[in-house]
Amino acid sequence: MDIGIVLQTTPPALRVVELAKRAEALGFSHVWTFDSHILWEEPYVIYSQILAETRNVIVGPMVTNPATRDWTVTASLFATLNEMYGNRTVCGIGRGDSAVRVTNGKPTTLATMAEATHVIRELANGRTVDYKGSNITLPWAGRSRLEVWGAGYGPKALKTIGETCDGFILQLADTQIAAWTIASVRSAASDAGRDPDDITICVAAPAYVGDDVPSMRDQVRWFGGMVGNHVADMVMRYGDRSDDIPQALTDYIAGRQGYDYNQHGQAGNTHADFVPDEIVDRFCILGPPAEHVRRLEELRALGVDQFAIYLQHDGKDHTLTEYGERVIPQLAETRLATS
Repeated sequence: MDIGIVLQTTPPALRVVELAKRAEALGFSHVWTFDSHILWEEPYVIYSQILAETRNVIVGPMVTNPATRDWTVTASLFATLNEMYGNRTVCGIGRGDSAVRVTNGKPTTLATMAEATHVIRELANGRTVDYKGSNITLPWAGRSRLEVWGAGYGPKALKTIGETCDGFILQLADTQIAAWTIASVRSAASDAGRDPDDITICVAAPAYVGDDVPSMRDQVRWFGGMVGNHVADMVMRYGDRSDDIPQALTDYIAGRQGYDYNQHGQAGNTHADFVPDEIVDRFCILGPPAEHVRRLEELRALGVDQFAIYLQHDGKDHTLTEYGERVIPQLAETRLATS
């Protein structure tokens, strides 16, 4: 199982680059960032610096959306990074949340997300695509290779991801919900004539290594509020007792009063009090290294290929070190030098 990190591009950008360099040195495979250009700094500029100062990590947004950039611009950004630094990028994509809502926009439709996925992937892989009635190609991108991984929760989103994306991003670490979503994505892929095993599965959630669980819960409770944005959209569409959605995913937002994007993804925010301890414990991974290994082994058994740590709490450096020294080595394949 690969282990990645998810960072916010909060100034100074040099701190983001330094965290990325440290993550690579500790054995992390991916460095993801939020992509919300009003709330934080522009990530693609920072990706260039991360790639220039590392050798192996793969970078990408968790997640971009089809609304804030022309799709051809997004494809060109990735293809340019690939030309400069080797094929070390991945594109996470969703319908849009903070990046569009802070400008009074709305998430795009799933049909738009699917179309954007196709256009971005084809162009960034050096292929020709029909775009607004014209056949276009990035003529210099023949060696670029890019996968597009879709993020979502609801039945229609999971179906779209299974039909169109190279990977699936689930933004929570609950095993019951992971099992349901992974099965839904794989079923949709199979129904579309695709090989379900070709879809990379990534689970992303806060992880905090330590012994003071109550304190750690308070540091990552924001995550339940962030997930609640998407769950609230689902409840509006499907109802809160839909047979198609696990109640474990919908019941907890009953006390949700709203959301302040000025505090998006921040520890100690004032709009996540409705998130109970049980949900924090299920959605996130907290506790000593052995607990992290146990939870990750459960996810790996479900077919998860990567766990990406949302590193928005006051224990960034400690958690990175503990993962690098005490968690990642235990997840690695054991091979003997002699036998």
